[in-house]
Amino acid sequence: MKIGLFIPCYMNELYPDACLATLKVLEDLKLDVEYPKEQTCCGQPMANSGCTKSIKDLAIKFVNIFKKYDYIVAPSGSCVAMVKDNYEEFFAKDDEDFNKVKTSIYELSEFLHDIIKPKSFKAKFPHKISLHNSCHGHRQLHLGSPSELNIPTFSKLKDLLSMVEGIEFCELQRVDECCGFGGTFCVNEEVISSAMGKDKVKDHLGSGSKYIVGADMSCLMHMQGIIDRNKDDIKTLHFAQILSGGVK
Repeated sequence: MKIGLFIPCYMNELYPDACLATLKVLEDLKLDVEYPKEQTCCGQPMANSGCTKSIKDLAIKFVNIFKKYDYIVAPSGSCVAMVKDNYEEFFAKDDEDFNKVKTSIYELSEFLHDIIKPKSFKAKFPHKISLHNSCHGHRQLHLGSPSELNIPTFSKLKDLLSMVEGIEFCELQRVDECCGFGGTFCVNEEVISSAMGKDKVKDHLGSGSKYIVGADMSCLMHMQGIIDRNKDDIKTLHFAQILSGGVK
């Protein structure tokens, strides 16, 4: 099994610790991982801005780079959803390379939970955490159960983190409400985005949590900015940083 590691461009620039934690988690499970250095942005910022034509070259480049791997894994639900749900218009229905990429790309928690199915992690984290369910991962990739569907509750992220020694989960009042980031939405509608972020951070604080843990650094980045401005007593972490044993 050969895995191509896809690292979102903003994470590569701003959150190298979360990127390296992702690699460590996969390698600790004895998986064969390769990071293709020619990879670029998946095109999500352009898609959010309506610049559809600008995405085509990036989509073709992405498929050409990653088509050789058995699985493609990324520490970002929104970027994975971008590839799975927004590339199709640029390829023929019977394009073998695209169809292979579309069906073999996974967000990290999805890949671990559904494909690898580990029984334990050599990690300890004796802290109270609350989970942030990012919209793309939660509703498009089905990493958890959206409350509006009124279906049995599940969370792939919680299942994985439950294997970490010492961790304590704090429950939110509104478990899958958007944090307000929304890609370019936070720029174009900064007042609404900020208000939503403040409400979300308040919910996490009210739960008694000391760490907001999620699968998308974009959402965590948005909330960390609010936390820093308000000097709130809480931090954000990508879940890979906990599973890798990199934080205590």
